[in-house]
Amino acid sequence: MLIYIYLPGWFLTSPGKIISYFRYLLHGLTSTSLVVYWMIQFVVDSSSRSGIIIGARHRETQVKTRKEKVYLLSFILSFLLFVFTQVITAETNDVAKAEASAEDREDVAKVEVFFDNLVPEMMEKHHVPGVSIALINDYRVEWAKGYGVLETGKSQRVTPETLFQSGSVGKLVVAMTALHYVERGLIELDADVNRSLISWQVPENEFTVKEKVTLRRLLSHSAGLTATGFRGYAQGEEIPNLQQILNGEPPANSAPIRVDTIPGTQYRYSNGGYMVVQQLLEDVTDIPLSQTVKDIILEPYGMTASTFESPLPENLWAIAASGHRDNGTVIPGGWHVYPEMGPGASMWTTPSDLAAFATGIMLAYAGRSDEVLSQDMAMEMLSAQIENRGLGPVIGDDGGDLFYFSHPGATEGRKSLLVAYPKKGQGVVIMANSDSGEALWHELLRSVSVEYGWLIDRTYLYSSVIIAVVLVLLGLLLLRRRRARRRSG
Repeated sequence: MLIYIYLPGWFLTSPGKIISYFRYLLHGLTSTSLVVYWMIQFVVDSSSRSGIIIGARHRETQVKTRKEKVYLLSFILSFLLFVFTQVITAETNDVAKAEASAEDREDVAKVEVFFDNLVPEMMEKHHVPGVSIALINDYRVEWAKGYGVLETGKSQRVTPETLFQSGSVGKLVVAMTALHYVERGLIELDADVNRSLISWQVPENEFTVKEKVTLRRLLSHSAGLTATGFRGYAQGEEIPNLQQILNGEPPANSAPIRVDTIPGTQYRYSNGGYMVVQQLLEDVTDIPLSQTVKDIILEPYGMTASTFESPLPENLWAIAASGHRDNGTVIPGGWHVYPEMGPGASMWTTPSDLAAFATGIMLAYAGRSDEVLSQDMAMEMLSAQIENRGLGPVIGDDGGDLFYFSHPGATEGRKSLLVAYPKKGQGVVIMANSDSGEALWHELLRSVSVEYGWLIDRTYLYSSVIIAVVLVLLGLLLLRRRRARRRSG
């Protein structure tokens, strides 16, 4: 579920929001709680003095007790009315905000102002040198822009054409390529992959006696395979080939990829599983995965800036963003080399290209394109297989048209995220050249999600309810102390 509690991190940095916040609270308090409470108190006091409630002095004690009960009931009533008012106000504001946002999004310049007011501040807060963003609206890439620099200490600016390593976001590209071949009959989704693997086989053991490793299980991280991550290879290190990585043989810096739980019994994130997918695709096509992906995905979707080639071709180095540690230091050599194409680590791309790719998935899901996948296969790809995992992406559904797919990505010194809403034709891709980029994209995604109606900001409502509860408790405490004083007197 794409939910974020919008904590008031803006509280010390946004005077306008502070004013709106207190105005919102004062509206609820004055229009409900305080007004109702003091009106009831006035009526009770007037009634007491005029003899409406009682008519004799000797019943003064009973009157005080009755008044206290009425005060308590008035507090409870005012609290309920306060909450009701806040809920109605919040819902009304949400509708008005959604309508206003829809109008604003028609003007791309306003979209840019929205991001310009957010991103630089977030970059400074999280110490991120460079960020690139692409926004999807109405099933098209509506806007893209880069912020900051490719490398700390240098002047070259990030642009929409700057290349970033995608990390595991590239898994979605590999998954879609595999499903394309499923539809063409070259691979079976639910068959033992060893029936199609030629140059390497998944080693059989006690865990594969009854259940087998299948493509469906590989894509949904439920095949029981090891290898949760790869650190890549620093500039100058010897690069292993595919079989050496699969077997954990030198110069590979990762352990052998093996089945160590019964396939299909549990979800466990496995980059190793996608290495098997890479071997599977290369065996059935007899073509390197980098070329297969280019033919099946990159060219049809117009992803002209993207490549799975590893190492990155030298002619592209000048536009590639360098990775940075949390403390701002540059990764030696700018980046690590990832021969692990299957998990997507080798992919270099731009947010605009990934946004075009996400749009392709959404159009297929909506039945508006079958260039790579049919609608049925796209729906299968975006269906949860185990827990919240589809055939590649993370799947979420917040009700109505708030069904979405997503995937984060990370390599040494870089963080990225893709989120898309197929029923709305909207989404966002964020790529940062720092290990601290994840904190940035979390915060940025929260703001974008509220702006575009992907989640509802209940900050004011929840805060107001908390304040109302505090007021009720204070009122009860005051009544109790008054009663105690009367008894002691």
